[in-house]
Amino acid sequence: MRRMCQRLLGSATVVLGTAMGITAADAIAPRWLAQTSLGPSVVVAQTIDESTSIRVYQQASPAVVAIDTGEGNGSGSIVSTDGLVLTNAHVVSNHRTVRVRLADGREFTGDVVGFGENRLDLAAIRLRGNPSGLPTIAIAPAGSVQVGQLAFAIGNPFGLQGTFTTGIISRIDPDRGLIQTDAAINPGNSGGPLLNSNGQLIGVNTSIYTVGRNGGSIGIGFAIPTDQVLPFIAAVRNGSAPSTAQAAGGTRSDRPPTSIALNATVSGHLDERSNVLPDGSYFNAYVFEGRAGQRIEIEMTSQDVDAYLILFSLDNDQFYLNDDDSAGDLNARLTATLPVTGSYMILANSYAEGESGIYRLSLKDMGSGGQVSTAPNSGTTNGQSPILRRQGTLGPRDALAPDNTYYQMHTFQGRAGQQVTITLESNEFDTYLALIDSSGNLLDSNDDIGLNNTNSQITITLPYSGDYSIIVNGYGPEDQGRYLLIVR
Repeated sequence: MRRMCQRLLGSATVVLGTAMGITAADAIAPRWLAQTSLGPSVVVAQTIDESTSIRVYQQASPAVVAIDTGEGNGSGSIVSTDGLVLTNAHVVSNHRTVRVRLADGREFTGDVVGFGENRLDLAAIRLRGNPSGLPTIAIAPAGSVQVGQLAFAIGNPFGLQGTFTTGIISRIDPDRGLIQTDAAINPGNSGGPLLNSNGQLIGVNTSIYTVGRNGGSIGIGFAIPTDQVLPFIAAVRNGSAPSTAQAAGGTRSDRPPTSIALNATVSGHLDERSNVLPDGSYFNAYVFEGRAGQRIEIEMTSQDVDAYLILFSLDNDQFYLNDDDSAGDLNARLTATLPVTGSYMILANSYAEGESGIYRLSLKDMGSGGQVSTAPNSGTTNGQSPILRRQGTLGPRDALAPDNTYYQMHTFQGRAGQQVTITLESNEFDTYLALIDSSGNLLDSNDDIGLNNTNSQITITLPYSGDYSIIVNGYGPEDQGRYLLIVR
């Protein structure tokens, strides 16, 4: 509690609160919220609700096209009113002309006018006939994508034009120029746009990893970011883009998964004999059987590679988790409550392309509702699932506030008059928690639950039905590590 008082006394907002008509909730805002532009524009960009999804789709979908080569199909984005369409090189392959169908039903013949260099999986198509009045998709600035931000995909999966899916940005690899997202990307989505909540193109969807059971998405999709898209478009316009396609990389998943028992530890080796994700990183797959409500912990350690863990359910498309460095150094750790009884797959992955070496992988059964090192709460109340449950790591890869503290944002939907309790727990840092509405107004915040408890908690009756944003923050610049966020 003393820390919270110090934080309040250090803010002029407390002194001015009554005179300016600021509520009690405003008076306990994090210091940096008063010093930054974090308000409606940022909150809307981080919020997923029905109105946001509808707006993004209505804004972008008219400019998303279906591409038919006669041998296959894919998706694309109209990026200029003179009929320039952006897609993947592997969609058009070596075809010089393709058929392009707009969302309004118009069809055009398109000439393939450029390909990406150095195996960059991009191609450009010019529509014939000098069409006018074409809808376009705006392109986001280079470097504007962040891990954790919302992502929307529109495309032509399985021939179903205009299909819309949502997710977040899961990982960014600037060295290989790829964005990883869990927005569902399926065959036929290739070449279509990955969008931010402003309806801007932040990437070109290029490939997925699939286990082959049904050929569909399991939450591991990849997109080429605008950092590479913008120079490519410039090269097409000035005539310097290659006129023939170059070989592009792809997945390899012919090495079958290995069964792993609960409470077992196995050794493995990542090398050229392993499977390969579209970003060029090696992985080995493991399968285990779990039951609904069971708590598990997975840890991957190595002195040779930067360990990266991915966990998903083969029976529940919505369950997908990943982690990079939660076990310290370059080691990875995941803890989870399994949502369904059935089969689960672990991908023991390397963070970087071509990393090889020895690792150890352990799978522990923590029981039902057992405790884990990151937080003491199992995340359920009276047997009911929480409204929101997020396990994450706060650190240098996250956004930096003006007071040099790291923060992340999470969203949930609530009802007017609904009472919710938001808990932020960590054994590794002093947490700070804030709740914001969709207009950017601070509703409440908290530092310490009690005198000897540096976890944070807010209990509030929601003022209206709609979307709310939660700021997960550290109290000081040194506060970083694993956390568990639960909304009940």
